[in-house]
Amino acid sequence: MPSLGEACRAAAGAAALLLAAAGPAAAEGGGVVSIGGAITEIAYAIGAGDRLIARDSTSVWPEAALALPDVGYLRRLSAESILALRPGLILLEADAGPPAAIDRLRAAGADIATIPDDPTPAGVADKVAAVAAALGLEEEGRALAARLERDFAAVRARAAAVANPPRVLFLLSVGQGAPMAAGRDTSADSIIALAGAANAVDGFAGYKPLSMEAAAGAAPDVLLVTERTLDRLGGRGALLARPEVAATRAGREGRIVVMDGLLLLGFGPRAPEAARLLADALHSAAAAPAADR
Repeated sequence: MPSLGEACRAAAGAAALLLAAAGPAAAEGGGVVSIGGAITEIAYAIGAGDRLIARDSTSVWPEAALALPDVGYLRRLSAESILALRPGLILLEADAGPPAAIDRLRAAGADIATIPDDPTPAGVADKVAAVAAALGLEEEGRALAARLERDFAAVRARAAAVANPPRVLFLLSVGQGAPMAAGRDTSADSIIALAGAANAVDGFAGYKPLSMEAAAGAAPDVLLVTERTLDRLGGRGALLARPEVAATRAGREGRIVVMDGLLLLGFGPRAPEAARLLADALHSAAAAPAADR
């Protein structure tokens, strides 16, 4: 096990490499660190992408963001790595953490703008307004919010016209054991509703492990997973072989929709697009005969 001194030297070396990778803007201070995939998308959408000097690992779109240094997963941040960049501003998703790291950033006097994260159309508008205000781009933020409001109105109209909403079971893998099912008050629940479908699990809020009995009782018409979850579970065949999934007709008939996680659940500027794509996929999967899949 390395000594405390060795650990400190290693951390300092990593921070120096991160600072060098971020370029001159970070070396001089004043750049923006964006923590949260939707926040980063908004920054680019309102023309502030060139002000970013680093991003977290959930910020994978647009592609230009991938060239920025990665300060880690938004819920497992290292304050030292961020402070080493000497940012002028940190855009921070409300549920970023751990709390000790956020406290360290505040104690160091970092300028932090905490951005709300409500997975609803109104929440997207609030998120856009908060990012735009923090960056001094209020006019650009209002223009983006107006476009998104029109897009969401079209999405709602389409959802309202669905006569028989398919029942959708969203599964999330967070490691070993049974996958988690999304209940009420989740981003999955919100995007499913925007797509003109019904969440098959409404007996609880948040995410809970899925049992065979609960899966069968949910009676989903379609299973919904992210690409990352499908990969974690071992692919399509491994997912369909799980007892919780095999307990459902949707699983036995292979009715699965797979989408990019940030697009599906991020509730950023692409949320209306995500709802449209999800609607197309869900209604197609629910209507197709089993022999066609």
